[in-house]
Amino acid sequence: MTTAFTAESSPAPSSSTATGAVPVPGSDLRDSFRAAYENRYTWEPGFGGYGGRCIWLQGDRRVEGRFQVGADLKAVVEGIDDAEVQKALASQLWEVAIHRVRRPFEQTHGANTFAAGDTDAVGTEVIVGGKGEGDRYRIKDDVVTMVHRHIHGTVVTIFTTAVTETGAGYLSHTYTSQYSDPASGERRGGSSAFTDTFVALPNGGPWVLAERVVISEAATGSTTQTFRFEDLAPLS
Repeated sequence: MTTAFTAESSPAPSSSTATGAVPVPGSDLRDSFRAAYENRYTWEPGFGGYGGRCIWLQGDRRVEGRFQVGADLKAVVEGIDDAEVQKALASQLWEVAIHRVRRPFEQTHGANTFAAGDTDAVGTEVIVGGKGEGDRYRIKDDVVTMVHRHIHGTVVTIFTTAVTETGAGYLSHTYTSQYSDPASGERRGGSSAFTDTFVALPNGGPWVLAERVVISEAATGSTTQTFRFEDLAPLS
């Protein structure tokens, strides 16, 4: 099931952080942010890997090969001569895989503090202090709807507009990303819009990426790439 996040009027601030109430700016949001963090879909321990066919589409170009994602999360793409396409396909698979790793909240965020900011249609702002000072999030209905993080000397801002409900946590379905300079806030490159489609492997297996459509905006115009993954099956 896919859930979209639409603009809604925000209720008046409240001292409660219960569902439906807006936290008072400055109040502690650790428990609320933990709930959203733990609501993300992650793979069960013992993930054994999977594989199938991979297809890359752009304009009238079509490139097809085969791939495997191992238990170590490494993606191997074979049967493709174009090195850039091969790298792009492997990158999508690896990026999805690393976000499915289950890490305890305290391991990831134990050195951080979380304070409420304002609340708008996107969600309630979560202002991070401590080790991750400078990072910000927004949360709504136990979903992280915005990420603003400092990574390797740059800032990435991601807005999630719809999610896929798996029954064991959510996966982002539609979202945008933008890189910017951490000091000036000036954009670095164009924005990208993603639409991800996930499916569960047979016999109660993990949810994996079946298709990713990426629309990239630049000064020269926009480009659309489609990454498809078919005939998906767990590794024997």
